Amino acid sequence: MTYQEILENARGNMGPYCKVCPVCNGKACKNQVPGPGSKGVGDTAARNYDKWQEIRVNMDTICENTPIDTTLELFGKEFKYPVFAGPVGAVKLHYGDKYNDTEYNEILVSACADAGIAAFTGDGTDAGVMVSATQAIKKVNGQAVPTVKPWNLETIEEKMELVRQSGAFAVAMDVDAAGLPFLKNMLPPAGRKTVEELHQVAQACQGVPFIVKGVMTVRGALKAKEAGASAIIVSNHGGRVLDQCAATAEVLEEIKEAVGDSMKILVDGGIRSGVDVFKALALGADAVVIARPFVTAVYGGQAEGVTAYVEKIGAELADTMSMCGAHSLSEITRDMVRK
Repeated sequence: MTYQEILENARGNMGPYCKVCPVCNGKACKNQVPGPGSKGVGDTAARNYDKWQEIRVNMDTICENTPIDTTLELFGKEFKYPVFAGPVGAVKLHYGDKYNDTEYNEILVSACADAGIAAFTGDGTDAGVMVSATQAIKKVNGQAVPTVKPWNLETIEEKMELVRQSGAFAVAMDVDAAGLPFLKNMLPPAGRKTVEELHQVAQACQGVPFIVKGVMTVRGALKAKEAGASAIIVSNHGGRVLDQCAATAEVLEEIKEAVGDSMKILVDGGIRSGVDVFKALALGADAVVIARPFVTAVYGGQAEGVTAYVEKIGAELADTMSMCGAHSLSEITRDMVRK
């Protein structure tokens, strides 16, 4: 299955909000929510994409002609590419009736594992979403990352028990989800977390690496580190929680400089090609997370669509590495890109 075939099939399965654009750049859907758009005027999602395109790669083919190694080791697991599928929730509301969250996660988790990468799964007000997601993760021997919303601690601890039963190799919390309407005014309170509250969440993981998603400042990264996070995801939730926000490409490098190698750094937001993945790694990320295009892949080709999309991104990354003189991920350096 080709990527073009995925797009054509998806157009018949998704709607009415997602336009299934040739490149998912946030412009056609803008502020369409429900749907894949972003908050306010729809500026942030488009800015995420645009800022990656402004970065150039530096070609250098005067080097050894040896095989390219795209493998990544993270928390004791090896992955074929430094690419993860992002967490997506309420797919029926935002992308059409073909799948509910349970069906979507079952396809995505197994397909990503088969393709040699891992998926992040979503969470929601329906407790069954986390139950089914963790069951899907258990089926692939823990090769996926459940994402828990920033609920109150009691609810989090209940969900962490499901995480432990799944054998997941890591667990995430999207603290940026505090900007989602359904989390506001909940009883007991859900949403923003103090450093101490995040530390309690990290302890509730009981040794499972804890990833804080939604870090957009140096200060936020340092607070996540203080709370005991093993990794962060530089993310503005795809522009869906704050209008006029900086792009992830604009803040990644300064965050990397602040925390160094003391924790793993992932980044999402507008990354759409293997060239973009290369740029992100050159600016300091250990891996990237891609969300919306994986929805298109599932709706356009189910497991086969996911495999085709992963191989497309992976081939583009390997080609960029070969043309810029990097034979492994560790050889991708800052001087291989220019801003």
